[in-house]
Amino acid sequence: MPQSRLDLFVDRMVSQRACLDHAADAIAALPGPVFELGLGNGRTYHHIRHILPDRDVFVFERAVASHPDSTPPDDMVLLGDVYDTLPAALTRFGATAVLIHADLGGHNRAKNDIFARNISPLVEPLLAVGGLMVSSDRMYFDRLVEQPLPAAAVEGRCFIYRRDA
Repeated sequence: MPQSRLDLFVDRMVSQRACLDHAADAIAALPGPVFELGLGNGRTYHHIRHILPDRDVFVFERAVASHPDSTPPDDMVLLGDVYDTLPAALTRFGATAVLIHADLGGHNRAKNDIFARNISPLVEPLLAVGGLMVSSDRMYFDRLVEQPLPAAAVEGRCFIYRRDA
């Protein structure tokens, strides 16, 4: 029997939290910023700030419309289309991000997959060696290696990738 939309949402939220918490532990000893691709209402941004309070967290978003408690400072937001802001971030930061989190997709899985294929080559060069990419959608990387999920995550609802070299 297919899951209800509520169950799918709960699985995604539980998986995001488990994967972000796992990633925060895994990158604890690495220097570098965190990139949040897509702010939405700011739930995951707020959680990242909670689990990584001493990290610079840069947010990539078209237009900020988050909850006031989950709104980053203006100087930590890269406004615009990710097809423009991700290449600009590579020029600005290089391969320094130790954690990149993306929850950019909508409700159409086919469109999400096309979008993931299109932005994967823009995301991959931003990740530092040893860094992790956590995504709600499967991504398509040449050098990043998919990692096992933590026990609390639900298969297919979140993905973790690591840059080994």
